[in-house]
Amino acid sequence: MNIIFLGAPGSGKGTQASLLSLNLNLEPISTGDLLRKEVEKKSKIGILAKSQMESGSLVSDDVVVNIIKEKITTKSCEKGFILDGFPRNINQALKLEEMLENCNKKIDKVFNFDAEEDVLIKRIAGRYTCKKCGAVYNRYFKPTLKDGECDNCGSNELENRIDDNEETVKNRLKVYKESSFPLIEHYKKKHLLVSIDALKISTLVFEELKSNINN
Repeated sequence: MNIIFLGAPGSGKGTQASLLSLNLNLEPISTGDLLRKEVEKKSKIGILAKSQMESGSLVSDDVVVNIIKEKITTKSCEKGFILDGFPRNINQALKLEEMLENCNKKIDKVFNFDAEEDVLIKRIAGRYTCKKCGAVYNRYFKPTLKDGECDNCGSNELENRIDDNEETVKNRLKVYKESSFPLIEHYKKKHLLVSIDALKISTLVFEELKSNINN
């Protein structure tokens, strides 16, 4: 089974991709991770991607789709894959479909992780991590038990990501909404889209995903 996860930043799709991949033996695919690996390997595609990134431009859709093609034709994807956060727009969706068709593959389900904007802002802008052990917290939903001290290792080196401020998050969500609407409509017309309430607790979201896949 080949699946796409759509959802705004903070919707929890990455967490669910990890859980579902273990449960169904599907390969989770993050285009960002794939790009970094290709650049590190200095492969032909990686060198091209690096040159585009260094010039200040976005990596082209053709390059990203080719990197995905390299991945899905490996043994690790024999039982299927989960595309986490790709495609991001309708042009990428069309290029992805063309590539999959040439590989005799297709997308079976598209899950859209739906959540209200104010909750997403709190999930992203409120999160902070322990620099020492990597534990993740959120000042709205999961603060440390003792102010300024990591529950896990006791370190006081807690930090926020620079781009996790509220203004930046609002802009990221605005951009996502504008690009995702036609994408969601596209998959609705293909009868592939399933909307998931991403505000529910993680275990309930996971059960809903499995139920939809089994049906």
